[in-house]
Amino acid sequence: MKPFFMFFFILLSIALTYVGWHIWYVLPLSKGMKWSIIGLLAVCFACLFLNFGRIPDRVPLWLGSTIYNVGCSSLIILLYLFMTFLVLDLGRLVRLVPKAWLHDNGITSISILVLMVGIFVYGYLHYQHKVREEVTLTTQKSLNGKKKLVMVSDLHLGYHNRRAALERWVELLNAEKADAVLIAGDIIDMSMRPLEEEKMAEVFHQLNAPVYACLGNHEYFSGEPRARQFYDEAGIHLLRDSAVVVDDLCIIGRNDRTNRHRKSLADIMRNIDKSKYTIVLDHQPHHLEEAEEQGVDFQFSGHTHRGQVWPISWITDAIYECSFGPWQRGDTRYYISSGLGLWGGQFRIGTQSEYVVVTVGE
Repeated sequence: MKPFFMFFFILLSIALTYVGWHIWYVLPLSKGMKWSIIGLLAVCFACLFLNFGRIPDRVPLWLGSTIYNVGCSSLIILLYLFMTFLVLDLGRLVRLVPKAWLHDNGITSISILVLMVGIFVYGYLHYQHKVREEVTLTTQKSLNGKKKLVMVSDLHLGYHNRRAALERWVELLNAEKADAVLIAGDIIDMSMRPLEEEKMAEVFHQLNAPVYACLGNHEYFSGEPRARQFYDEAGIHLLRDSAVVVDDLCIIGRNDRTNRHRKSLADIMRNIDKSKYTIVLDHQPHHLEEAEEQGVDFQFSGHTHRGQVWPISWITDAIYECSFGPWQRGDTRYYISSGLGLWGGQFRIGTQSEYVVVTVGE
């Protein structure tokens, strides 16, 4: 991970320098005021590095939540400021944008401020709206009536998605009156502390259907033993390279690929009764061909968030065979969810937060 963080730090430093330089020259203010604004921005981005140092775990919960949200939100705001100034610079190079627009210009400064406020107010409100996606799965296998399942991924409960948010989500899921709730990993964000202090395990007991889940990569980031203990306290049936038969359905949960010792799907499937309708929960949607090769009926995954904000969604679309939505290989159906929650700043731009209602059977 060290090369990744070094690369990330270099990119962040370049972006901060570029955006800071433009802010300095575009603001029609005194040097003192400019230094004050640049200093405020520096404090916001310092919060991002405090998050990497696990500082939120060492301060009161309200302060840890503030540090987390300010730092992570700053990263997304930086991205959009960088893109805005880049467009203006390119416009200046092709003589569509006068040089005066980028130097001590109040109109440009106010326009950029209004643009940023508009984008991020929209992004926040859009995140708060949870989209209900429906998927109907038909099968020739014998089922004792239709089965209704609610599937979610990437709750990322922590300093930003607190107990009050989880309670709202549980109400949404309970309204479906499903036979079971399936969660494809990353219930936890980066730290167990907010979940433990706010006793979020209690909220999962309010679900009116049994809950089955697999681990995600963030369960490993937060500490896998404590994550497993939380699952147990929450009454969540954790499937780690194992399967459970629920009526006519066989639900298989894979360990996350973060664990290099996880079993192959072929090994897991050796003892599976394939006459039953098989559903695989695998957090990261890599190597989708494995489920097809093993004759799995349906696979549900998450992890991608579909980039969470545009244009990062273009990157996830390029990386994964399918980064969002329904997919099919042979007779195997898939759904890759963009997640109910998210990591970092609470903004959804060009993507959606969702829960998936799946009906199995004619």
